[in-house]
Amino acid sequence: MTSESEKGNCIGYAARDPSGVLSHYEFNRRALGTDDVSIKITHCGVCYADVIWTRNKHGDSKYPLVPGHEIAGIVKEVGSNVQRFKVGDHVGVGTYVNSCRDCEYCNDGLEVQCVKGSVFTFNGVDADGTITKGGYSSHIVVHDRYCYKIPDNYPLASAAPLLCAGITVYAPMMRHKMNQPGKSLGVIGLGGLGHMAVKFGKAFGLNVTIFSTSISKKEKALRELGADKFVVSSDQEQMKGLVKSLDFIIDTASGDHPFDPYMALLKTGGALVLVGFPSEVKFSPANLNRGMKTVSGSISGGTKDTQEMIDFCAAHGIHPMIEVIPIQYANEAINRLLKRDVKYRFVIDIENSLK
Repeated sequence: MTSESEKGNCIGYAARDPSGVLSHYEFNRRALGTDDVSIKITHCGVCYADVIWTRNKHGDSKYPLVPGHEIAGIVKEVGSNVQRFKVGDHVGVGTYVNSCRDCEYCNDGLEVQCVKGSVFTFNGVDADGTITKGGYSSHIVVHDRYCYKIPDNYPLASAAPLLCAGITVYAPMMRHKMNQPGKSLGVIGLGGLGHMAVKFGKAFGLNVTIFSTSISKKEKALRELGADKFVVSSDQEQMKGLVKSLDFIIDTASGDHPFDPYMALLKTGGALVLVGFPSEVKFSPANLNRGMKTVSGSISGGTKDTQEMIDFCAAHGIHPMIEVIPIQYANEAINRLLKRDVKYRFVIDIENSLK
């Protein structure tokens, strides 16, 4: 383990305690293994997970903690067994960097659901007992199974948010067959995840309605994201007008909110998928049973779905709306994220600011 006074082979920004304040930190990445890819990180998205673990919200943070699990960069070295990547390739790394590779879910390319638990990209305990450190850093060494090819013509800054925000909505949308042109989709919440759900929905040919608590987001949502409708969720008249009108709902809101008003908007056989983390989910069983409705949950996706999503975004010109920042602005960015003052994802320019 590298002490604070020692120099390491990697530089980054780390939180030292539950204040979550990030500052310069040097540490050692592991030596390149035969199946590993060493990646020069160029960009890293800022996710709410970075807030949770830098500030010890779950009580399991291991300091010093280097956050970041929306990683994009360039291959600088590969192990002798690696066939899929070569030096110079553009690659991404998402929310996990290891799994058992032997259970039914790993074998199906759904490693995020590994029976033994996938190893998180930061604040996780890897197979060798070391604590993983994330993308607010100059480089990372990852087993090639958990790296994704990013097409050369797709901007690395845009690719970063796909690795968490993008896949977290894409995976359940595909699982629930939301890629049916002409169907109707409701999106609750318009942050990093919500705006990607809107973009995927429009690319799938869906009629998309955004539900938000903030009327101030309306113009941008309709004009820049191309949504078909914008509804202020507290407006009961607007909500009543949409009863039994939606085939699908993606709920990205992590703040507590009622569920019954949204369940009423689903058509017979409709599905509501929860990807946020409110403190509780509560609704009337009658609103579920009558109408044969489905409520489902999801986190990020497996390696198979993640690569498919990246390729889909590149092929269809889908790009997250981002605000690129230097790493020196990371603390301010996290404070702004807590105030929902971002449209719609911060991306750290690691390559040009981390020195």
